[in-house]
Amino acid sequence: MKILVTGGLGFIGSAVIRRLITETSHQVLNVDKITYAGDPRTVADVADDDRYSFVQADICDAAAIDAAFVSFEPDAVLHLAAESHVDRSIDGPAEFIQTNIVGTFTMLEAALKWFNTRSQQTPFRFVHVSTDEVFGSLGPDDAPFNESTAYSPRSPYSASKASSDHLARAWGDTFDLPVSVTNCSNNYGEYQFPEKLIPLMIAKALRGDQLPVYGAGENVRDWLYVDDHARALIAVVEKGAAGETYAIGGDAERQNIDVVHTICDLLDNKVGLLDSGPRRDLVSYVTDRPGHDMRYAVETTFISAELGWTPSVSFEQGLSATVDWYLANKPWWESILAGSYAGNRLGTAN
Repeated sequence: MKILVTGGLGFIGSAVIRRLITETSHQVLNVDKITYAGDPRTVADVADDDRYSFVQADICDAAAIDAAFVSFEPDAVLHLAAESHVDRSIDGPAEFIQTNIVGTFTMLEAALKWFNTRSQQTPFRFVHVSTDEVFGSLGPDDAPFNESTAYSPRSPYSASKASSDHLARAWGDTFDLPVSVTNCSNNYGEYQFPEKLIPLMIAKALRGDQLPVYGAGENVRDWLYVDDHARALIAVVEKGAAGETYAIGGDAERQNIDVVHTICDLLDNKVGLLDSGPRRDLVSYVTDRPGHDMRYAVETTFISAELGWTPSVSFEQGLSATVDWYLANKPWWESILAGSYAGNRLGTAN
């Protein structure tokens, strides 16, 4: 199978590509604009493989995307390219509207054009990768999100992703494009850009900086190890049904403050205490993010029954492995914090 992956230099996209090249026989074309969060180093281990190729292009550039379809002749698309950080969407929503909505429209149009001109004897699939944040916020006793949960986005980011989900389904229903949609919970793991909670806390805790926790730290997220997510997406592109939605979660709900405390304890055990004492003492509570959703949780029964996928890495295992990776790869994240992102707070809506 020939799979066109958008956003393949990003955190999740690169994990998918590394697994596609090392664990399958598929050919991969990586289409990435190389924004601040895109890094060629994330696929360096597979970039020389004959089954991997790369095109630098903006998914909003219709001519470039059309050309990629014609030259590569894909059997499937894994559409991951997106602006993804909620805090950045609060400070600058325009980029999220452009990339997540207009970019997805451009991808769907290019895929439909290609689908209508290729041989109809061979299967084709467009997998649109989205987030559980489109469903809004759960109360403490609410059942987890599933494939039929109503949409209720509450941030510019989640609203833009909800819009792109609706576009993808509309192109399936109206134009018969074979579309599948996935909605995943919070990912973590190696190569995650250090604006996100887990890598940011690891970096700051290693340096002995204050660890800013929004509100009272009681917001709950379901955590999904990125390699487990990559396995799920490959299962969807290989075996998923057109018109279906697949909710993908890690079965690992944790309060934010508990995640931060666990990171502190892991670092204290792995590298020793700071001169000032335990890293938990670095925690400081700061003004909450505007519109901060209280709880996310994802039910994985459907994808387990239909595709045989379940998360294989517990949160404790995954977080320990993630800390080990950031300890072993300091030059990667230190270069980012010295350049494109200094670890400063985003999303204050000022």
